[in-house]
Amino acid sequence: MNTLNHFDTPQLELLHRGKVRDSYRAPSGERLIVVTDRLSAFDSVLETPVAHKGAVLNGLAAFWFDKTQHIIPNHVISLLDPNVTLAKEAEPIRVEMVVRNYLTGSMLRGYQSGQRTFSGVTVPDGLTKHQKFPEPVVTPTTKEESDREITPENLVSEGWVSAELYEKMRVKALELFNFASQWMAERGIILVDTKYEFGLLDGQLMLIDEIHTPDSSRFWSAEDYARNPEGVEQIDKEYVRQWLIANKQNGQYPRALTPEVSAEATRRYLDIYERITGSPLVTGNEAGGDVRARLVSNLVRAGIMKEA
Repeated sequence: MNTLNHFDTPQLELLHRGKVRDSYRAPSGERLIVVTDRLSAFDSVLETPVAHKGAVLNGLAAFWFDKTQHIIPNHVISLLDPNVTLAKEAEPIRVEMVVRNYLTGSMLRGYQSGQRTFSGVTVPDGLTKHQKFPEPVVTPTTKEESDREITPENLVSEGWVSAELYEKMRVKALELFNFASQWMAERGIILVDTKYEFGLLDGQLMLIDEIHTPDSSRFWSAEDYARNPEGVEQIDKEYVRQWLIANKQNGQYPRALTPEVSAEATRRYLDIYERITGSPLVTGNEAGGDVRARLVSNLVRAGIMKEA
């Protein structure tokens, strides 16, 4: 399928190449973020890209950034292409604010092994798999080579943030989570947990990176959860993770997806986009045009690149 697995140009300075996003310096001095179709799982980037994934992530993030401007400003200036965002250059705060509303994922695994305190938050005995908490909890992690749980007090004592800044981040993270939870509930979707990243620009706290996407969040169907809470299926990239686990050999996950799995992953990304926004994803490549050609054309039109 026509995918954007890699983008590179000598016309722009590469600032950072991540697992999914590549950042460049725009001629204006702002940051140009290219969201590729690469898929990462278990701290590794797979060889097989997933068609439309980058446009889904970029489009959903833009959708939520727009919807949450009344809660907190964000770094978005404009979308120059379905896969490209022009953003303000904020100083990132090296803390991920993880908000959880259900006992699942890594927290569930820790709970089942006897852990009861997570990043300073203590939960009671007797909880069951996928049980909802009385209210969402914030369990921050550091942004390092390997993210680690950390208490708010240690975030301050280790110099990651000040106590005042952490409290602002905590309050805004919960406001964002509650707003999105209500929005999705009205559309039959449960926002299970997610992460938020913040930055500072001229001393002002702002939201950066991505927000409420299938890569940064866990989603469940409300109908499926009501029918079978402990067996509910995630409607995000967990589908690919489970396929990798099922096909693990000699302790190694597959490096590539089969065409069938890749196509199903695409279908799921497109489906969650439409369920959240209410409209199908439009990229301009529905008729089979080349993603790279479209991207370059849009950047030339925006004055970011010159005709090669």
